[in-house]
Amino acid sequence: MNKTIFLIRHCQATGQAPDAELTEMGKKQAKDLAEFLQKRQVIHFISSPLTRAIQSIEPAADCLGLPIRIDDRLAERVLSSEDLPDWMEKLEESFDDADLKFAGGESGKEATDRAMEILNEMEDRTAAVTHGNLLGLLLKQIDASYGFSEWQKLTNPDVYEVEIKSGDASVKRVWS
Repeated sequence: MNKTIFLIRHCQATGQAPDAELTEMGKKQAKDLAEFLQKRQVIHFISSPLTRAIQSIEPAADCLGLPIRIDDRLAERVLSSEDLPDWMEKLEESFDDADLKFAGGESGKEATDRAMEILNEMEDRTAAVTHGNLLGLLLKQIDASYGFSEWQKLTNPDVYEVEIKSGDASVKRVWS
């Protein structure tokens, strides 16, 4: 079965806490995202349970009169439950070694597996809102040329179109 999925990184937020809301700029970005998605015939919305993700997609769902399904598998990956002063280096290491796992955290493979599980369940014309680290891991799973340096270039928001045809997936950035 052929399908088109839009993978979205949430709009600009006030922080990383689960209940962090969008900034004023993020709210404007969410309206721009709504216009963008209306032109792409989206008919399903799925979001991470984190506030910033839900708020990023609410304007689009409201405009189209569609519900937002919340799915925990789209939540951001927890790199570690401990404070990592060198977290950026640890994150880069985890892009190179999918099985690398830090205290209280999730390996890249574990996060990718749960995200791919929901990606495979998504219907055609679904827009799914997630977070930077998880999005980067998904992109890498779909296209091995994506890595840490591509993750560093992600914007808030960001949108990637995934085309799945006969089981083969391709991805391209469609947000500008």
